Order: sequence, then structure tokens, then C-alpha cells
Amino acid sequence: MNVHIITVGDEILIGQVVDTNSAWMGQRLNLIGASIERIISIGDDHDTIVSTIQSSLREADAVLMTGGLGPTRDDITKKAIAGYFGVKMTFDQGTLERVEKVLARFNRPMTEQLKEQCYVPENAVLLHNKMGTAPGMWFEQDGAVLVSMPGVPYEMQYLMENEVLPRLKGRLNGKPIAHRTVLTSGEGESFIAARIEKFEADLPANVKLAYLPSLGQVRLRLTGRDADEDRLNRLLDDLQAQLVALIPDLVFGFGSNTLEAAVGELLLDRGLSLATAESCTGGYVAHLITSIPGSSRYFKGSVVAYANEVKQMRLGVKPATLAAHGAVSEETVREMAEGALDAIGVDVAVSISGIAGPDGGTPEKPVGTIWMAVADKKRTEAVKILAGRDRARNIDYAAVRALDFLRRFLAGHYPLPGKSL
Repeated sequence: MNVHIITVGDEILIGQVVDTNSAWMGQRLNLIGASIERIISIGDDHDTIVSTIQSSLREADAVLMTGGLGPTRDDITKKAIAGYFGVKMTFDQGTLERVEKVLARFNRPMTEQLKEQCYVPENAVLLHNKMGTAPGMWFEQDGAVLVSMPGVPYEMQYLMENEVLPRLKGRLNGKPIAHRTVLTSGEGESFIAARIEKFEADLPANVKLAYLPSLGQVRLRLTGRDADEDRLNRLLDDLQAQLVALIPDLVFGFGSNTLEAAVGELLLDRGLSLATAESCTGGYVAHLITSIPGSSRYFKGSVVAYANEVKQMRLGVKPATLAAHGAVSEETVREMAEGALDAIGVDVAVSISGIAGPDGGTPEKPVGTIWMAVADKKRTEAVKILAGRDRARNIDYAAVRALDFLRRFLAGHYPLPGKSL
């Protein structure tokens, strides 16, 4: 089944709203074996909506639209669809009753604008929307399907899960598709590709490997198709295990796991407590760690030592160290991490100090020079990374690499002192 996704709204075209609906829909459609051929964003214009529907229904088996179903004057998707099919708008009493129930629950009056929402193209099969007032609509023409849903993400998701996907599954004629996603950090995609070159070359014809890089991380996605779903799942499980065995030092999780969650699991497994001592990241590492529910079981606190005097007073960094080596140095981050162990009273501490930019660099220490250390009661390891010139990106990158360094330290996959990550 070939699918087009159309999102309607001027707010998407001007960047006021980010189109997360298409990404979510694409993921769910892919899991049922549908092939997404095109994602199109268009404005709130009647003729544009009509022409886009026309061209998509010529090329696709199913066209899924979101947006333009609200009660305001700029919500014109329904009228455009009626215009495309050449049908009249008709008042739906069932929709009116559902709107009235919603309004009564919140003690709100009925308005003329909300009554307008009850008019739908007369050839529409209505899809009940328990999450909002605008119904979804299902149309069929010459074997192809057009579905129109609200643009509000949780309303669209409800309709997709409960109405649209079950109906589309019954029309599928392709082989089942399945995925396995291996999450890695610490190396770029080209380095990973070199390490798993033979594995990739030997993959069965019905399985593909995709590299999905992001800041400091790479997702490796195995995708397979097979008429026998059980056989496909057994094959992907075996291939995933082979892949992990080739790069065990890089793998931190699977599926939708996060690096900060993986670090938390390692700390819990080992019964260890953690603190951070941060300079250039300004507490961002602590923020990522505490974004995980239950992180209070292992994370105790942070010292954001942006100024040198705070590094000295709160973390015990020696004035002589700062004078001789500077704040951005191996010697300083080692003392920061070791100082955090005592200052906060934890088992493990991670520290960061760097030049985030856009200025402040020198020929010896250019913008993007970042040192980090991890310490426990027995040892301290320090590494240097070299980022770019964009301040926000450098902070994000440093935080990810610090979490990865901490993961390696806890798992025994840390580099030798003084080496660069």
C-alpha cells in the first residue's frame, strides 16, 4: 500500500508550528507494512487543497490528511474535500450531540462556529473522535482511500490508532514488516560501518540496515519483510544479537531508550549514587539525568561552577591548578570531579569545563575545546573532545558525550587517561 500524507495549515508553512504529525503517522504506517511515498505540507487555500488531493489520489492507494477541521473561518479542509468530490455539505446530528455533551461537561455554551463543525461532506464515513469535537472522515474513490483528521496531535493519534490503522490493515496486500533498533554512542556512522562491514554485507536479501545519526549518537535500524511474521521476528532477533556482539562498547540500548535512561539503569544496577560538576554546560547534564522518572534514586545533586572562584570554594579546585593550566584543562576537570565526590557525598561524579563559544577561544584552546572527567573513590578518568563553533550545539554535544563517557566508565569501556573521545 502506497500512502501520501498531507498536512494543512499556514502555520506549518511559516514555521510557527512544527509538523510532528507526519513523523508519528509515518512510524505507525510503516509498522503495518505501508509504504509512505510522499509527505506534503500545504496552506489553508481551497484550490491548493483540491489540486493536492487530486494528484495524490492518482498516485497513492491511501491519502491521509490532517488539519483544517476546526470551527474557525480558516478551517476549510471539509469544504475543499466536498468541492473535490462535487458533493454538498450536510448537517450531522450525531456530531452535534457529541459537541453538546463536551460543552455541557465544561459548562460552555454552543456557538455558531461549533455548529459549523457539524457540517460534513455528504459522502463521508464519519470516524468517531473521543478526544475532540471534530470527527474524522473516510472517503473512497476508485479503490483509493482519502482520510481527513484533525491537526491536534492527540486527536489525530486517537483516530489513527482506533479507526484508521485497523481499517487500513484490512486493505494491505504486502508482506509484514518489522524493525529492530540498536542505539549507539561514542562513534560516528562511518567508524561503525567499518567495524560491521562484513555483517552488513552478509545480511539476507529481505533485511536492510539503516544508519540514523544524531548529535553524538547513531541509531542502527534493521528492517525486514517476510510473509511469515514469526520467522521474520526470529531472524531480526538473531541479527540484532550478532550486531550487538560486534560493537558492545558502543551499544547503550534498544528501541526508544535514551542515553540518560541507560546511565540511570547502570547506576541502579550497581547501587551507585551520582553528582555532576558543570561549567560550560551550565547544569544541562543534570537536567538530562533528572528528566528520567525515578532518577532521585541515584542522582543526588550538582554544582554549577561557572566561575573559577566557585570551582575553588565549592569543589576544592586548587588556585595553583587554575593558574598553571586554566579552567579548561585535564587537571581542572579531574579536581572538579573529585571535589564533587566529597562536596555532595556520592559514589561517582562527572565534571565538564570547556569553551562553548562563540568567543573565548585561543590558538591553543579554540572554541569547542571541552574537557570532562569521571571519578569514583578509586580512579579518575579524563578526556578531551573537540566540538564546533555553535554555542548551543556545543553544549548539547558536550552533555551527550559526558553521558557516554560516564556510561563507558560504569561499564568498563572507558578510554585511557588523556585520550580524546
